[in-house]
Amino acid sequence: MCAYPDKTLQSNHRCWVEIDLDKVHHNMQEVYRILPSSTKVMGIVKANAYGHGDIAIAKELQECGVDFFGVSSIDEAIWLRNNGIQSQILILGYTPPCHFQYLIDYDIIQTVYQLEYVEKLNAFARERNKEIHVHVKIDTGMGRLGFQCNEKVWNIEEVKEVFFYPFIKVKGIYSHFSVSDSLLNNDDVIYTNQQINYYNRVLEQLEECQLEYGITHLQNSYGILNYPDLRYDYVRPGLLHLGVTSNHNIKTKITLDLQPIMTWKANVSMVKEVVEGMTLSYGRNFHVKQRMKVATISCGYADGYPRLASNQGMEVLIHGQRVKIIGNICMDQMLVDVTDIVDVHEGDEVVLFGESEGNVLLIDEISTLCNTINNDTLCQISNRVPRIYKKSNR
Repeated sequence: MCAYPDKTLQSNHRCWVEIDLDKVHHNMQEVYRILPSSTKVMGIVKANAYGHGDIAIAKELQECGVDFFGVSSIDEAIWLRNNGIQSQILILGYTPPCHFQYLIDYDIIQTVYQLEYVEKLNAFARERNKEIHVHVKIDTGMGRLGFQCNEKVWNIEEVKEVFFYPFIKVKGIYSHFSVSDSLLNNDDVIYTNQQINYYNRVLEQLEECQLEYGITHLQNSYGILNYPDLRYDYVRPGLLHLGVTSNHNIKTKITLDLQPIMTWKANVSMVKEVVEGMTLSYGRNFHVKQRMKVATISCGYADGYPRLASNQGMEVLIHGQRVKIIGNICMDQMLVDVTDIVDVHEGDEVVLFGESEGNVLLIDEISTLCNTINNDTLCQISNRVPRIYKKSNR
C-alpha cells in the first residue's frame, strides 16, 4: 500500500499561485522614486498581505528598507513576531481587552480612536505597571474608527486628553483617505484636500499645546499616486509593492511601472467532446448548441475564484490562448471551451490571471466583471491554494 501522499505536493499540481519576490524590489523602487526623500514606507501586510503571504512579503519588504508594518489584528501581529519580524508593528484595527497583554508581551503598537478605549488600555497597563504604545487615529471624513475632527464635529479636546494618560505613550498620529483614488470627480478632490487640511489642523493644534505626537502618516496607495508631494513621515501602501492597484482603469496623477508579483494557475483535469443538446454544470444553464471540446479545470469558488464570473464571458489562458469559462463555476472545478485549441490534455497548465506564453490576463478583468476591486479578488484566494515563491530564478 502506498503511503498517504503529501497534501501540499498534491495541491501544487491542482491549483496554486506563484509569487515572484524579485518583483517586490522593482515595485518598491518605483514607490521610493516618487516619495520625498525623508518619507519612509509602512508596509501594510494585513489579510495575509492581501493573499500573498504576510511573512514572505514582510521579509522581502525589510530587504527593501521597510522598517514598519501595519496589520489588522493582534493575531496578525503575533504571527509576524513569531516568524522573525522584529520591526515596529501597528495594529490598525480593534484589539479586545482580553488580548491587551499581548500588546505588552510582543511590543505591538495599538491604534486608539476614542477615550473609553484609551481608559481601558491605561487601566490595564497601570495594573501591570507597564506602558502601552499607541498611534492616535483621527477621523477626518472616512467615518470608521477615529476621533472625529472634520467639518461636522471637532473633538480636538478629546485628542489632547490621550496624551495625559500616564501609562499610554503616543508614538504616532494618522488618518485615512476615503476617495483619494478619485481625480476626475471634483467633489472628491475637494473632499480629499479637506481631509488633508483637517489632519494638518489637528497637528498644528497639538503643536500649539507642545504635545509630542510622534510620527505622522496619511497616504494609502492612491494617496501616494495622487498626492505624492505630501511630506509626512510614512506612507502606507498596501497594493503597490504587490504590483497592482485596486483598478487599473482608474486615472492617477502618477503612473508607476508596477509588475504584478502573483500569477494564479491550475491544471486541466479532463478534456472531452460534448454534443448538441447537452447541458453543462449545475443549473443546466449552459446549453451546447453544436459539437464542442470542453476542458475541466481544477479550480473553483472554494479556491477563491468568484462564482459571479460564471457564464459571463470570463476567460482563462491555456497555451497562451484565451478560452471562455462556460456553465456555473463549481466549488472545486470549472469548465472552459477549448474547441479552438489544438492538443489540450489532462495536466496542461491553466493561467487564471497572469502571463502565459507572452499573453497576459489581468486580475482586473476578473474584478471588473464581478463589480469589485482587486483588493477583494486577491483576499478571496483560499488558504488551501498553496503559495509558491520564486526568487533569483529559484
